[in-house]
Order: sequence, then C-alpha cells, then structure tokens
Amino acid sequence: MLSKLLERLVSEQLVKYLTDNRLLPNRQSAYRKFHSTETAVLRVLSDILTALDSGILAMLTLLDLSDAFDSVDRNILLHRLYTSYGLGGVVISWFTSYLTGRTQCVRSSESSSKPSEVLYGVPQGSVLGPILFLLYTADVLQLVKSHQLSSHVYADDTQIYGFCQPSDIDALQERMSVCIVDVISWMMANRLQINPAKTEVLRCSSARRRHQVSQYVLATHLCCQCPSFVTLGSTLTLI
Repeated sequence: MLSKLLERLVSEQLVKYLTDNRLLPNRQSAYRKFHSTETAVLRVLSDILTALDSGILAMLTLLDLSDAFDSVDRNILLHRLYTSYGLGGVVISWFTSYLTGRTQCVRSSESSSKPSEVLYGVPQGSVLGPILFLLYTADVLQLVKSHQLSSHVYADDTQIYGFCQPSDIDALQERMSVCIVDVISWMMANRLQINPAKTEVLRCSSARRRHQVSQYVLATHLCCQCPSFVTLGSTLTLI
C-alpha cells in the first residue's frame, strides 16, 4: 500500500535523524536495527551476573503496561517530538496530520457502526507507531537513572535493577520502592497504566549469600515477589 511505503520512508528519515543526533535511548532495544529481545535479556543478565561474581546482591523489578500503544496521549507525544527531539515546522505538521483525524467503526457482514474518532494511541500495525511509542516513553530511562538504578526497556516492558553490598540491602529496597512509585506516577501522568499481573520483583544472589537476602515488601502493592519469571521469552531464576 502507498501509505505503508510513505510511512517507511518517513521512518527511515526519522531514525537516521535520531541516530545521527544521538537522541535514541541506548537502553531501549525494541524496533531498532541490531537490537532485539536477545540484546535486552543478555544486557540485564550480564550486568546481574557480573555483580554477583563480585560478591554483591542484585534486585530486579519487571514492569509491564496494559494497552500501552492504545493509551498514548497524542498531544503529549506531539509536544515531546517538538521540545525533546527538535521536530518543528513542516515535520511536526506532518506528524500532527498523521496522528489526528483517524476514525474507527465495527463492521459485520451486513452493517457497520457509525464511525467514531480515535482520540488516543498510535496506529496499530503501522510502521511509525512503534518508534513513536519509544520516543513517548524515553523519559522513563532518565527517571530510573535519577534514582541511581539501571534499566533496560523493550517496547512496553521495563526492567529496573540495582546492586548493593549485603549490608545495604535495606537501602536498595527503599531506593527501588521510591523509584517504582515515581515511575508509576510518571506513567499515570502520561495516560499509561501498569499491569499488576505482570509486575514482579526478583532478588538475586549467589548461593552462598542467599541467606543475606531478607524478605521485604516494596512500597507498592503492584509488585509480587517470585523465585523466577519469564521476561521477553526467557526465564530468570533466583541464583
């Protein structure tokens, strides 16, 4: 289709602009050349194993969003494209036209509903939708970094993790709790919603230090503790 071809041309120019100006988040692995679920999982696993080999403890929290692509506020997205990524003039006008004025309806074999305007979200199944979502949520990475924690994101899956000496586990727990609360607040302010059923926390240690990992509850009821969970197709288990 002609529309897909146009989107692909715009996407290539947009990604080139973002790459040349180093505007793409380096801890986001989705929908980018040479990035995949494998790079995301390997980076997080490598960081954790390196920490455990040096005798320190790790804590990993996995956050997942509900209907993330359908919840994007287009006004916020367009403002962010202009202020954070320097897209103005004809470019921002084109993206405004691309995102707005869309309608949807329900069709059956004999009839269809009255079309209604789609007010939120990026177009599903589009070429540009995924990269626009990445730009919409890129600030989460800086928010996590401000709490002296690390993160890696794949689409709407966010992995937040940190390390500490065994004697500082309570401080790490507190820092993780505050970070998660701030991330949830950011998500709510941007019309995104955490999926409680897929939000989990994993405590990581070597076998000989497992007794030093105390039981705790993060400062949000959204997280559940578990010995292992599946993330991006791979199972992570307490070491």
